[in-house]
Formats: sequence, C-alpha cells, structure tokens
Amino acid sequence: MFDAYVSGSAGALYGTHFARSEDWDAARRVARPLSPGLATALEAQNAAYEASPARDAHLRALREGACAVVTGQQTGLFLGPLFTLYKAASTIRLARWLAERWNAPVVPVFWLQTEDHDAAEIAVCHIARGGDEPLTLALPVAEGAVSVAKRVLPDEVSARLAELAGAVAHLPHGDEHVAMLSRHYRPGTGWGRAFAGVLSSLFVEEGLVLLDPGDPALAPLAAPVHRRALTDAASIASALVERAATLEASGFHAGVHVRPGAPLSFFHPEGAGGPRYRLAKDTDGFVEVGGARRRTLPELLAGLDRDPASFTTSALLRPILQDTWLPTIAYVGGPAEVAYFAQLQPIYAAFDVAMPIVVPRAQLRLLERPTRLALSRRGLTAAEAIRPLDDPVTLTMPVSPEPSDGERLTRRLVAGVDRLLDEAAPEAAVKLGRSVDRAVSLRDREAVSELEGIRARLFPRGVPQERFFAPASFCARYGQRAFIDRVLAAAEPLRTGFHDVIL
Repeated sequence: MFDAYVSGSAGALYGTHFARSEDWDAARRVARPLSPGLATALEAQNAAYEASPARDAHLRALREGACAVVTGQQTGLFLGPLFTLYKAASTIRLARWLAERWNAPVVPVFWLQTEDHDAAEIAVCHIARGGDEPLTLALPVAEGAVSVAKRVLPDEVSARLAELAGAVAHLPHGDEHVAMLSRHYRPGTGWGRAFAGVLSSLFVEEGLVLLDPGDPALAPLAAPVHRRALTDAASIASALVERAATLEASGFHAGVHVRPGAPLSFFHPEGAGGPRYRLAKDTDGFVEVGGARRRTLPELLAGLDRDPASFTTSALLRPILQDTWLPTIAYVGGPAEVAYFAQLQPIYAAFDVAMPIVVPRAQLRLLERPTRLALSRRGLTAAEAIRPLDDPVTLTMPVSPEPSDGERLTRRLVAGVDRLLDEAAPEAAVKLGRSVDRAVSLRDREAVSELEGIRARLFPRGVPQERFFAPASFCARYGQRAFIDRVLAAAEPLRTGFHDVIL
C-alpha cells in the first residue's frame, strides 16, 4: 500500500496526494484558529520545556489561525529509534516549505502518543558502539494496560543513564548529550514529559510544538469525539469493514483490524490511571475485551460525562481527535502509518473532518567514515551492501569467480605459456595455484567479515538502521546541534525513498 500511494496509483483511497500542487492549495481551507481551551492548554504544556522564541511564535500563529503540519510517535526511551528525529525534521521542513509557498505561517506539531498502553514496546533502546555489539538499554515495566500518560520512569532509569554515559564517554560530545538526557529522564518523571523535554531541546531553534493528548486539561475537549465514536459505533464500524473489503479486493491489506459494531474508543473503568479496554459489540450494548463487565450505551455516555478522561483513542480514532483539534493540512508518517491512512477516509467522513494530505517521512541511512571507507574498498553502495549475503550483487566482489584464480594460473602454466618454467613446471604450477587459492579464500573471508560489519551498522540484526539505533551515540559523536542540522538538511520535503547521509 505504501508503494502504491507513493507512486500515485492508490490516490482514490486517500483523496489527495502530496505530489499534486493543486491539492496543497485546496487543503488550505482547513486553516482556522484553535479553540481557546486548546490554545491555552497547548501553551501551558509547551511552557514547561526549554524556552524557545520560535515555538512561542508558532503557538501564537496557531491561536490566530495558521495551518499545522503534524507528526506523532510513541514516547520511547531516550527518544526511541532514529526515525523519531526524522519524523520531526520532515515535519519542520514541510512546514517551512508551505510557509514559503504561501508567505504565511505554517506550524510543525509533534503529537505525543501517550494514550498508548504498550509500555514494554517503548522501554528498550539500542545504542550504536562502532564495530562492537550495540548496547541495549531497557527499563522494567509494570504489568497492566495503563496508558503511558499515567506511567512514570522507575528508579532504574538512573542506572541506564550511567550505562549510556559509559558507552559514549570517549566521544567528543558524550558528556554534553548525557547531561541533557539526565535533565529530563529522572525517576518519577512521566514518560511523555521526559521524551518531550528532550525532543523540544533538540529542536528548540526550529520551534517544534509538542502536544500531549494525555493532559487532563484536554480530556473535556476530547469528549465530543468519543461521544460520536460510541453513539455511531455501528455505522462507523460498518463503513470501516466495507473499506477493508475494498482494500482486499484491490490486492491490499487492512493494517488495523476492525470488529463489527465496536467503537473506536478505549474505556478505563477505573479512571484514567487504570487499565484500558477495547469495547466489543454485545447483544445489550458492549463488553470489555479482556475485562469483566458489560456496559450499555447510556451507561458509557454517563461515564463520559462524569469523567471524560476515562476514554482514550485507538489507532484509528487518534487521527480524528488530532484533526478535530488542529487545523492539520498534512500528516507526516512512516510507511506503516501511510498505509493505514488508506482505511481512514470513511471515518473522516463520519466525523465531518477534512482528511489531511499524507506525506511520507524522510528515510535516511547514516554513513559514518568507517562505513564509507569499507564500502569504497568493496566497490559497493550502501543499498547493495545491505542485501542478503547470497545476493548476486552483494557477492560480486567478495566471492572468487569459477574457475578459481589458482586453477586458471595452473592451466596457463601447464600449457607452457610461461617459457621460463623448466620441466617441473606442471608440479610447480599446481603448488602455486593452490597457494593462490588459499590467499583468495582468506581474502574472501576478510571481505565477508567486512561486509558483515557494514551491515551491522546499516542493517543491524536485520532491521533498517533508522528503526534500531537510538540517536544518542550520533549526538555524542557529532554534537547535538550539528547532528540535528545534518538531519534537517537531509529531510527534504516530499522526497521519497532511502537517502544516504554523509557524517
């Protein structure tokens, strides 16, 4: 689906496309001032971060009616994988491009996905260590489907920071980066707050605005979205099931499963700080999936009125809440997000909300000097080097041709090409050929070893670099500002596919 959308062949499922100039100009109709309550809450959230005149200007622009370019991500340990930065940088560059195009403010916004409850997924990160095995850092996570917004960092975060400090102590900017992380990642600090503090500091000059939907002040503003999700659950689910069938018939896959008749809201029966449950359709209303209670619709609506924070969004409802609150002209997403937006047109229509233009984030490969030198020695590009080791292109260089060099030499010498050899030439040639074969074999083993080292830096453990390594070692080696500037320069608006970044 991602490839089909990027190529323009799935446009009907999205309605707009980032490569069509007319779609951008038409999408400006979403511009509107934020509601006063949202503007005030958003300003209060961002006031807690490092001071930024650029961010203050962006907040004023939102209050006054500017469009927003939005991205979002789970609030992973020490920022999670590198693509978190690529998302933020892509959003900033796209907002700048649109602002220049229209000579009007366009604001980059990062949506903190703190309503998610899969804390175990975000409690691990991997730190690159040159040619050594990556350092894996992990925090313990208490069991229970509690939203990340209600979780705080455990005492063990101090030990993980100490391990990180040891791993980057030899790098020029290691102390600086660890000191910055330590200001935010402290025991007792909320997961979302720590993540946002670091991200806001790294992009302080660009004025990236951060929005945490788990803020209790925002719960009443989300209530109308949850009310419609509950009352219109049957028709919304029916439209989504129909869209899934359309996707399947077109040869695609619906990435997010939809239960017939089920609302897209999660319910927290014990309040916002307790576990959250999906709701499935039942004969007399709804049942908590994994819970113990059945709920009627009037009961759920009364609970929403009493405690709006006891409802949070699912993956499919989150974009609706986002674009109900914000004048979103574009959403910047990774391949999986771009793909599941193909399911969302019916929901946007049901909520009378304009669907934003979906834009792929930058996909970057960081090429450090040791990697570049190794690639040069082997005559490979980065894209060729990460192919499977048995791929013909990958093996063109390291594997000896058939027949072997030694065999060729043996044949030439035995045939009497070199007249300087005496009567013992055939035996000498065979011996020399075997020596050459051994040298070639050794060379091949060295080549494969070097190729494996390249792959460990570009495709660690079979995963693209951007989805595996955290930013820490790169910030520590090159300096936070210098590294962010390099990422920003590479995150060109509307450019697709992987691109190599020289460090």
